[in-house]
Amino acid sequence: MTVTDALLAPVLAADPRRPLITFYDDATGERLEFSGETLANWIAKTANLLRDECDVEPGQRVAVLLPAHWQTAVALLGAWWNGAVVVGDPAGADVALADAEHLDAAAAAGLVVGFSLDAFGRPLADLPGDAVDYASEVRMHGDAFAPSPVPGDAPALADASVDDVVGTARRRAAELGYDAGSRVLSTADWPLTPDGDLVDGLLAVLAAGGSLVQVRHADEAGLARRAETERATLR
Repeated sequence: MTVTDALLAPVLAADPRRPLITFYDDATGERLEFSGETLANWIAKTANLLRDECDVEPGQRVAVLLPAHWQTAVALLGAWWNGAVVVGDPAGADVALADAEHLDAAAAAGLVVGFSLDAFGRPLADLPGDAVDYASEVRMHGDAFAPSPVPGDAPALADASVDDVVGTARRRAAELGYDAGSRVLSTADWPLTPDGDLVDGLLAVLAAGGSLVQVRHADEAGLARRAETERATLR
């Protein structure tokens, strides 16, 4: 079972239409909300893009050079649904998923997928000619995905296995007091390590069946009010 199946399937079985990720960017004023069902469609499209256009197979290394963003959650879960190993270093990676800020570094990978992170789906400007534009291509892919079997001891996040990542997410969910009723507001980045804010701020929320309010470029003065409006717990 992949990391994505382990974390997403229980959420979809419980209530696929409940909000799963609400994303704010205080620099642009955007607010986007995704139910589990809608997010799963985006994850499937991303997984299909990685498999069909980037030839990603189980065990291949996918570097993710993206900020804490709803599209990053989709990218991570799409890569894991393919059985890929998510890494932070593009050197030696088969594919790198990168925003404009990290395109130069991403060139060290075999293939680059550029993310504009634009709320309206506009393509990434100045993308190298041999790179794939995520915003332009992802919508053409199917919203269902059939993963290949992946053993629990297969690597998933750097040197951490599928079982390690899922187990840590579930353990941290319990330690942090997350449950299916939790709505967690976070401004944390998601470093690609098998512990820390990627787990506490994203994977543990999914493991608990809760929901996440992720704020980028946060206006710190307004966070308490936003937590109240979203009925969320500020972490």
